[in-house]
Amino acid sequence: MLFKVYYQESAKEVPVREHTKTVYVEGKNERDVRTKLKTRPINIEFVTAVEGDYLAYEQDHQDFKVLEIE
Repeated sequence: MLFKVYYQESAKEVPVREHTKTVYVEGKNERDVRTKLKTRPINIEFVTAVEGDYLAYEQDHQDFKVLEIE
């Protein structure tokens, strides 16, 4: 399943909407995605599943790229 992760680039940074970045990660569930990103120095704000029409909409954008993490 594909998940969209909203995050701040620094784990010490206070979440500010204008600075929020996104990345797409494949995983079994939200916990799996958070575990995969645990070693990165980022502040994860929100993780949401992307499927169906929402996935098709996201894939149409030029910044759509799935992060490859084992």
